[in-house]
Amino acid sequence: MKDNKINKARALYYSMFSRFFVFSSNNNRYLELIELINTLKENPLDSSTALAFEELSNTLKMDSNVELMLEFDDIFHSPETTTVRTTASYYDEDIESGKKRVEMQNFLAKTKIRRDEKKYSDYEDHIGFIFTVLAELCTLISEGEEVYVNTSHCIFDQILNDFVDDFSKEIYEHESAEIYKNVIVLLKAFIEFERIYLEVSLPAPRERPLRSACSEELSDVEIERRKRNKALRASGPKKHKEKEEVFVTFDVEEDM
Repeated sequence: MKDNKINKARALYYSMFSRFFVFSSNNNRYLELIELINTLKENPLDSSTALAFEELSNTLKMDSNVELMLEFDDIFHSPETTTVRTTASYYDEDIESGKKRVEMQNFLAKTKIRRDEKKYSDYEDHIGFIFTVLAELCTLISEGEEVYVNTSHCIFDQILNDFVDDFSKEIYEHESAEIYKNVIVLLKAFIEFERIYLEVSLPAPRERPLRSACSEELSDVEIERRKRNKALRASGPKKHKEKEEVFVTFDVEEDM
């Protein structure tokens, strides 16, 4: 019974992070994010996460995702700022589609979960997709499907654990990070809980491969996405101006 409650809570955290790192044109996902924050902040992991939840609650508005969208764009897609990469393969091999993507595909083959390429354009080892998969697996485990315990453990241990600290550091130190600083406070605390609960150690320190000119080339998909986001930024509300309280939708959908 205790493990069921823990797995339900883990599923809620993974669902929240999924909604922070994968955006959808479905406005309900933003409302679900607000609801998840309001639920989880009732029992924070520690005093720092209590403060982070409170600041997120005060910043994110029920009737507008504009602030979150603009900061997400600045961190992950804008050509005007440092771009934080989001795949395990990038942090492992400095390429966007590598061994870690194949490993995730192999783990997914052991589950009911599949990536719908028509609706979800990012790779299987994208951190948002990993969070989504782990949320689903934790939910299934809490419902008695213990066959997924080992798979979820392996995804955390062999995929997420290896790069989540480097990923978190890059976001926390990003020049545009304000909302996402609080997200990273929550993520780091939760990852520490996961390591204890799953009995997984910190990954061994390693040097990232040197970046070459080729490794910095962008795919056609990424170039087009940045063009769309740049046009959206140019036509949409700016941070320093008074904004109309409307929803701004995103290009990526996460229905798998």
